[in-house]
Amino acid sequence: MEDISVFEEVSSMGHEQVVYCHEKSTGLKAIIAIHNTVLGPALGGTRMWMYENEAQATYDALRLSRGMTFKNSIAGLNLGGGKAVIIGDARKHKSEGMLRAYGRFLKNLNGKYITAEDVGMNASDMEHIAAETSHVSGMPETRGGLGDPSPFTAYTTYMGMKAAAKKQFGSDSLEGKKVSIQGAGHVGEYIIQHLKKEGCEIYVSDYYEDRVKDVVNKYGIKGVGLDEIYDLDVDIYSPCALGATVNDETLSKLKCSIIAGCANNQLADEKVHGDLAKSKGILYAPDFLINSGGVINVYAEVIKTTKDWSWNKCEFVYDQTLKVFDQSQATGKNAQEVAIDIAQQRINEVAAIKSTY
Repeated sequence: MEDISVFEEVSSMGHEQVVYCHEKSTGLKAIIAIHNTVLGPALGGTRMWMYENEAQATYDALRLSRGMTFKNSIAGLNLGGGKAVIIGDARKHKSEGMLRAYGRFLKNLNGKYITAEDVGMNASDMEHIAAETSHVSGMPETRGGLGDPSPFTAYTTYMGMKAAAKKQFGSDSLEGKKVSIQGAGHVGEYIIQHLKKEGCEIYVSDYYEDRVKDVVNKYGIKGVGLDEIYDLDVDIYSPCALGATVNDETLSKLKCSIIAGCANNQLADEKVHGDLAKSKGILYAPDFLINSGGVINVYAEVIKTTKDWSWNKCEFVYDQTLKVFDQSQATGKNAQEVAIDIAQQRINEVAAIKSTY
């Protein structure tokens, strides 16, 4: 990871632009990656995380922004893909000054990239960014926005789980199913609520131990260690934190029939680990498809429509996920590859139209 060549990665993933942002007095170190703007301005959240080094942060921004291109496309949104990361511990380093400084960098992009919240960020943080730029979505409802997108992300992820259960078990009922959830953040907790109502047996882990204690006490579920989550004998493993948790090491441990979560870039390598999961009989629900609810609601704010529009739009996920599984079975490709093909086809069609004038 330390030997990453930025230009090689940008070229291989097909990015349009990468912006490095630094403001000394606030400690801001941010990376904005714009992957593709064929369908519209790039939209994707800003993540704040304590990366081990700048190369790791850059790679994360590049992968996340590419995923947003496919997510926005497969959801039928007129948006391109972008993402940003801020290097730092959100609990210790985040400040109004830092966020406003970051907002100034966004403003300089003149609307090519629109941001929203992601890991380590919330709606009130968007207010600070919005003090410097209008290219922000996911604003609090008190400010005329549509608020926290987390419930929408959780809902479509839940719908993806049910579609996977339908394909794998013959019924989309999750009653009695054992589900391990890695990550008890905003979205993870909403997913826990859905699964609890359906009568699932739920296990949860999180980087922050206090979050595990909170949800365990609140919902009567079982907390487990960060590494222990991979060893559980469950029906569904649900990655709801950072990416690349489906890899050589974890696939040798996982005892599940379905992988379906809200995290982005769950497969360390889309081809290698998508194929490996498939060969092991594990049904993988494409992450950018089933976690698209949040960006749908953020887009609703951009086009100035309502939450009702968002909820209705989110309903596409169940049927689309089943179609992806069927195509995967018919073609032999893993489900992630199939979903990417569907998303890329729309991008290619619009690009061809644009090239005629």
